[in-house]
Amino acid sequence: MTLINSLILGLIEGLTEFLPISSTAHLILAGEWLRIPSSEFLKTFNISIQLGAILAVVILYWKKIWSSWSLILKIGAAFVATSIIGLALYKIVKSYLMENLPLIAGALLLGGLAIIVLEKYYSRQPAGRVVNNNAPLVPEADLSAISYRQALGIGIFQSLAIVPGVSRSAATILGGLSLGISRKNIVEFSFLLAIPTMAAATGLDLYESRALLSGLSGSDLAIWAAGFVTAFITAIIGVRFFLKFIQKNNFAPFGWYRIALGCIVFLWIWLK
Repeated sequence: MTLINSLILGLIEGLTEFLPISSTAHLILAGEWLRIPSSEFLKTFNISIQLGAILAVVILYWKKIWSSWSLILKIGAAFVATSIIGLALYKIVKSYLMENLPLIAGALLLGGLAIIVLEKYYSRQPAGRVVNNNAPLVPEADLSAISYRQALGIGIFQSLAIVPGVSRSAATILGGLSLGISRKNIVEFSFLLAIPTMAAATGLDLYESRALLSGLSGSDLAIWAAGFVTAFITAIIGVRFFLKFIQKNNFAPFGWYRIALGCIVFLWIWLK
C-alpha cells in the first residue's frame, strides 16, 4: 500500500462516511480497483481512518454535544442497542463479509431502492406530516426532542450497517424517518451517534489487531497518518455539504447513485 493509495482512501472515507452511500463499500471497491493487495493491514486501515471522520464531527458539534445531557443519554441508548448486535457479529463480518463483492453490490442496490421507496411514500403524505421534498426545511424541534424509544429504534436500525454496503448513515436516516423524525434532526443525530459507534468499532478492531499493530514500521504509520488526516479534512467538507443539500433536496439522489453503483459492481464482477 502506497502513500497515494492512503490519500485516495482517506479522501473517500471522509467524503462518504456521513452520506447514505456506504463508506465501507466505497473503500473496499477502491481497494479492488486500485489493485491494493488484500491484507489484515488494509482491513484495519479502512476501519481505523474512521477516527479522522469522528474527530471532524466532534469539532463541528462540540457545543451541541454538551448542550443537553438528555441528548447525550439518548445517543448512549442508541449506541447500546447497536453495540450488542455489533459485538455479536464483529468476527463474522470482518472474516467473511468485508470482501464479499456480490453482497456489497446487493446491499447497495437494495439500500438504494429502500431510499427511493421511502421518499415516494413520504412525498404522498398529507401536508404537515413531513417536509415537502423540494421545499426548504421549516423550523423544528431541537434534537433533544427525540424520544428514548426513537433513539433505541435508531440504534437497532444502525446495527444493520454491520453488513458492508448497507451504510450506517442510510440505516439510521431511513430508520429515523420511519420513526417520524425530521430530515435535519435525523441527519444530525446520525452524525452524533457516529461518534461512539465508530470509536467503539475502531477501538475493538485495533485491540483485536494489536499483534499486527506492534509490528508496523515507520512507513506504515506514516501511511496511516496520511489517511487519517485526509479523512478528517474531507469529512468536514462532507458534513457541511450534506447539511446544505438536505435543506432543499430529499435523499432520492443518493438512492439512485447507490443503484447505479451496485449495477456497476455486478457488471464488474461478471466481466472480471
